[in-house]
Amino acid sequence: MLRHQFGWHRRFVPVPKRKQWDGIFVFYEVISMKTLGYYNGKFDEIENMTIPMIDRVSWFGDGIYEATYSHNHKIFDLDHHLTRFYNSAKILEINIPIPKDELAKLLAELVLKVDDGDQFVYMQCTRGSAPRNHIYDADMKGNLWVTLTPQPVADTYTPIDVITFEDKRFLYCNCKTLNLIPSVLGATAADRAGCKEAIFHRGDIVTECAHSNVSIFKDGKVITHPLDDKILPGTARIRLLAFAEKLGYETEEREYTLDELMNADEVIVHSTGSFCIPVAHVDGKPVGGKAPEMLKKIQDALVADFEEQCKAE
Repeated sequence: MLRHQFGWHRRFVPVPKRKQWDGIFVFYEVISMKTLGYYNGKFDEIENMTIPMIDRVSWFGDGIYEATYSHNHKIFDLDHHLTRFYNSAKILEINIPIPKDELAKLLAELVLKVDDGDQFVYMQCTRGSAPRNHIYDADMKGNLWVTLTPQPVADTYTPIDVITFEDKRFLYCNCKTLNLIPSVLGATAADRAGCKEAIFHRGDIVTECAHSNVSIFKDGKVITHPLDDKILPGTARIRLLAFAEKLGYETEEREYTLDELMNADEVIVHSTGSFCIPVAHVDGKPVGGKAPEMLKKIQDALVADFEEQCKAE
């Protein structure tokens, strides 16, 4: 009855070959949904979920989040994302209610319940639930959220246009917190300018984007802002640097300026869902386009890694 009430339907999938018994396929039932929302053990279609008003996210945006994608119902680069998720929680003294390995298993199970194999996989943990008070108890149990929505990764080969935007964020950018007002303002300003991203800068120094990291290519070298409290330690940034080095290119982690950005051989925006997207225009001025071979080699390597991690069984 509940399945019909909530719009779920039933589908049956074969157990993978390694789980066959005596060569006979065994089928198991999976609840199949268009979207999925999860909150502290309860799940349903997202529009049917409700959240208590005393969750500290309502008062203070007090929590951390993480996001990746699934392809063929397999979650991409999950270990890196969970490591960052738990690191953010540790820095901010947020108690995620289950261990990392259990969360990995939970997410793997939840993505199978959504029809589409290509999903935006979002998780967050708020500090907990209590009446409004800035002060929190150290042992407060966190509230775990998950949302799954159909969405493929972006086309990493199609260039985008961006704007520059003054970086006014506070200095916890190395934590993936829910306090995203500056990013919301930057992303909206970019959209209103007909662009896809906003590149943040503090004075003349480029930091990152509203919801991505940004790097430049110059003279066969990948240059990116160093890890500190002004940027997020992006998982796509890790992969970009690793594959660039594997392909024989130098990498350098240092501060670079807006002038260096405008005169780079390539300007690259990178995130889990975009891999390595080239920028064609910054504030309406053409940039990049001077290292197409280097760009294509790195893009191809990143796409191949994604397909390998998420290949169908």
